[in-house]
Amino acid sequence: MNKEESIAYYSQLAVKAARDADAFTELYEYFFPRVYNFLFAKVQNTAVADDLVSMVFMKAYTNLPNYNQAKAAFSTWLFNIASHALTDYYRSSVNKKEAEWDDIFDPAASPDIEPEKMAMAKEMNAELFEAINALDERSQKVVILKYWSDLNNKEIAETLGLSASNVGVILFRAMGELKKRLEKPEEM
Repeated sequence: MNKEESIAYYSQLAVKAARDADAFTELYEYFFPRVYNFLFAKVQNTAVADDLVSMVFMKAYTNLPNYNQAKAAFSTWLFNIASHALTDYYRSSVNKKEAEWDDIFDPAASPDIEPEKMAMAKEMNAELFEAINALDERSQKVVILKYWSDLNNKEIAETLGLSASNVGVILFRAMGELKKRLEKPEEM
């Protein structure tokens, strides 16, 4: 199934999910990792991302009877809910970044992975998140929706109220900016 067929399939499935729990389960299983990745990339805290993704899917389930396939793809509708959840989160909390157990120790990590390599990977991820956070808000959203949530430019455009070509330009510029920020000067 190509991307356009996939968008149409999940939009039709969303209409069915308003009255069929199995259809909603299929939507949840497909979109959960994409929505979670989008939220985590913004809050960088697993506990907060877990709470937000739960709220997003509860709100989506509750409002499925109001979903209109003719107005927007389901992915667009769902990521709008996720964007609003983020906005509400940032408005309602002080958001102190605290170290989590997962930041120090990963119980799912293979015992073959050396702690030094884990620390280096976490440091690289931290540098990437820092570089993304240095972008303007619109560029951050485009990059996160593209690479963490696996949306295409058309879906991103619908979600953010932009044209698909504008999304492409923003993405191109953002990637150039990220490359500059992440490049290390050669050691002499």
